[in-house]
Amino acid sequence: MERDKSLQELEKVSCQSSVCVTDGTSTECQDSVWSVRDQRSEQRSRNTQDSELSLILLCYTDTQESVCDSNQGDQTSTESLASVCNTGEQQIPVKIEVKQEEIKEENTAEEQQRNDDDDDEHLMLQTPVKMCSVKLLDCRNLMKMRRETEEQHDEDNDEVIPSDPFTFLPVWKMARYTGEEEFTFSSEEERDSDEEHLHFEERLDPAEDTIPDDYKNDSDQTPVAKRAKTNIQSTLSWKTETDIDMVPQTLRFLPAREPGPQLSPADAHTPQSLFKMFFSENAVSTLCHNTNAQAARVIAKGRKYKWIDVSISEMYHYIGLLFYMAMVKVSSIRDYWRQDSLFSVPFPATVMSRERYRTISWNVHMSHPDADKQNDRKRGTAEHDRLFRVKPLMDTIRHACKAMYHPKRNLAVDERVVACKANTRMSQYMKAKPTRCGFKLFVLADSSNGYTVDFSVYTGKNNFPTGHGLSYDAVTSLLDCEVLGSGYHVYMDNFYTSPKLLTDLFAMKFGACGTYRDSRKDCPRDATNSLSETSARGSIRWIRDGPLVFVKWMDTREVSVCSTIHSAYTGETVQRRVKSQDTWRTKTFPCPAPVTAYNKHMGGVDLSDQLLQTAVAQRKTMKWYRKIFLHLLDIASTNAFILHKELGGNMTHKEFMEQLIAELCGVSQKVAPKQTSSDHVPVPGAELTSDAKNVATVSRRKCMLCKVQHGKRQVTPWKCQACDVHLCLQLNRNCFQKWHKGM
Repeated sequence: MERDKSLQELEKVSCQSSVCVTDGTSTECQDSVWSVRDQRSEQRSRNTQDSELSLILLCYTDTQESVCDSNQGDQTSTESLASVCNTGEQQIPVKIEVKQEEIKEENTAEEQQRNDDDDDEHLMLQTPVKMCSVKLLDCRNLMKMRRETEEQHDEDNDEVIPSDPFTFLPVWKMARYTGEEEFTFSSEEERDSDEEHLHFEERLDPAEDTIPDDYKNDSDQTPVAKRAKTNIQSTLSWKTETDIDMVPQTLRFLPAREPGPQLSPADAHTPQSLFKMFFSENAVSTLCHNTNAQAARVIAKGRKYKWIDVSISEMYHYIGLLFYMAMVKVSSIRDYWRQDSLFSVPFPATVMSRERYRTISWNVHMSHPDADKQNDRKRGTAEHDRLFRVKPLMDTIRHACKAMYHPKRNLAVDERVVACKANTRMSQYMKAKPTRCGFKLFVLADSSNGYTVDFSVYTGKNNFPTGHGLSYDAVTSLLDCEVLGSGYHVYMDNFYTSPKLLTDLFAMKFGACGTYRDSRKDCPRDATNSLSETSARGSIRWIRDGPLVFVKWMDTREVSVCSTIHSAYTGETVQRRVKSQDTWRTKTFPCPAPVTAYNKHMGGVDLSDQLLQTAVAQRKTMKWYRKIFLHLLDIASTNAFILHKELGGNMTHKEFMEQLIAELCGVSQKVAPKQTSSDHVPVPGAELTSDAKNVATVSRRKCMLCKVQHGKRQVTPWKCQACDVHLCLQLNRNCFQKWHKGM
């Protein structure tokens, strides 16, 4: 109470002292700073932790003309200030800054007459006040540093201490506390990168999320996108599992085509033919044309290597080698062509030479180099396309993915990261992801088998077409009613789920279900009867808002799910292992229907990622777009394998890839069997003659061992069946045995 009274009296004194003090002739206002310091160690020991609070009163005033005595004003202000600061048993360090600024304006005669007639009090009230604010700052650390400095000065009997409490503060903190220039982004790129940090590293969307306090700085420094906060006070009350939820409107499943592979199961489909559904000969022909143009351009610039235009068949051989290297891992590319090592790999050398493989890798290009130059000239404008170098092949793959297979009813939308450390604005760093640095892809996959239906690459732009945020646009861009049809069920995680998105998808005749965040717009947060930390495991709360149902379920932690497909609770149960009396046992708990369906169908993209990791063709490259090229190969091979399984094939993923590699490289998967010792047997070196006298002399040949080792000419009628080499086979000269011992 005494401190409050002191603060009120101090505020009155500061307002009285806010009148500018001039000599009547000067046109510049002078800043007056008074500092009242507490007494030495006797008074400091009586101060408690709460008394280490600094009061800074900043009063900025503008006056046109003031008539008062400067000496008298200084004395009055100092006496009043001392009386306030000495009030009570505790003393508060106070710094008062009075900054005044004179505004030069021409006054009319009526205004001058009025100012002359008014008294001092009226003059003070009429003075335009620019800003008068009181800021209470918790400066405990600051006061601690001041005490340490004062104690050090006390030991030296020095009375000099910093009169300005901001002496120990960095420049940016001084600007923050004194209300000086605000922190602003230096460029549009810094603002974009800050929003990208929210999108991916923290998985926040400023257009949809209410940013938590951890991400909020001072209100003056926080961008508008971060400061947006939605406080929705729900008037509804959470219901329990005993309450009956109405059955939501059932959407009829009307796909545009029959779900499944758009191929005839009666036809024979080899791994190569399925792969060429995505990498057709027309697409490879365009790839070869652009690759040859790129090689000609770099050779014209002075590159010194031999180049022969690559053909379609050779490009397929090159792709086959990429898949082979994904299956057989070695530390370096040159190790695939080593022939002098115990760990040599003989197969790549039979397909193409190492230099040929390297030159193709250096020049593989998906767009024409001349078109790249035209696109690069547009950099910094809205017409510039950051994915121009991968667009021709990427559009072909996307179209093939949607044409060769029509998904089943349950779909999943999630993120995928292509590892890359290239210094581009499209690459993102996400410390919470297994792959921390790379390109972000938004993927639409079939939940039943992991087939990649469609995908898009995040380019780093923050201009949202619909104005509803990145997560909203990512989902709506992947769902095309004309291609898919209607009645599909889409599952997503809490980065995408929002009431606005689910409501709009329901209007488009797409059901949706996903986990959500309580801080997201239009989600109920303040309704009564909600779950708490002490709620029993298996507790259910739900609220229905039209087609939307918000469900909370207590498992090991609270789970929040929103859906336009399911009822809140239809009697499903789950089993969990719980510990009771030092014994683990299985117990059954009730589970909401949206949670059960989400756990069942959300793993579509994860299943696709698992299949991709079986034989990923990623290698180190010097250009970022070649990383995208290699990922397009992975998508094509994985989707081809899924088509093989959907058509009734019985090969495993590894067997499928082995046969695909053999067919692309134009070799047989069967290898000639290795000869064994049983094949090395002596047989006659020539046909037997009917002349019994000449049987031992006809068709004799020179013994190879005698000729090589001893330089003698010895003839023998015997030879090895497997080696096809004539060797002596006698009691005193067994060259046959010696020859095979040395093998």
